[in-house]
Amino acid sequence: MPGVGPKSAQRLALHILKRPQPEVQALAQALLEAKSQVGHCSICFHLSAEPICDICNATSRDQRVLCVVADSRDVIAIEKTREYKGKYHVLGGLISPMDGIGPEQLSISALVHRVTKEAIEEVIMAISPSIEGDTTTLYIGQLLKPFTRVTRIAFGLPMGGDLEYADEITLARALEGRRELE
Repeated sequence: MPGVGPKSAQRLALHILKRPQPEVQALAQALLEAKSQVGHCSICFHLSAEPICDICNATSRDQRVLCVVADSRDVIAIEKTREYKGKYHVLGGLISPMDGIGPEQLSISALVHRVTKEAIEEVIMAISPSIEGDTTTLYIGQLLKPFTRVTRIAFGLPMGGDLEYADEITLARALEGRRELE
């Protein structure tokens, strides 16, 4: 599983093997139910147990701003900040020709359709910086610029990070994303 190293995987496996049979069966059943009941929102493609997710159903959210992310983990991370009040669009990955992933494998056409049919005033590209992320951001930006304002989140240094350990690209983006002191 992603994010679980060999030692953690071993600890988890040994822990499960020590648990009583009914507990392990309950865990297995919960995993099967989650897999069968959770799908994707028909509007934004975020994970949802319902045809339309809670975020898309929320009338209190700003309908004019759309945040584009690679996958549902990004939605969860942004929601934890409690700063963003608009809607989302989950691509389902990034353009990666080396892995055989082109724009047609992602929900890009649905994004373009949303932007052209809804009153979207701004699309915020919240894609992690990488070759694939930059390619995806530039591709989508070119598609959407004729219809709406397209922005990108600023990238920079993490809190507590030291300048001397930051790579050149991170430092350059931190400088580009600077803003006035309040």
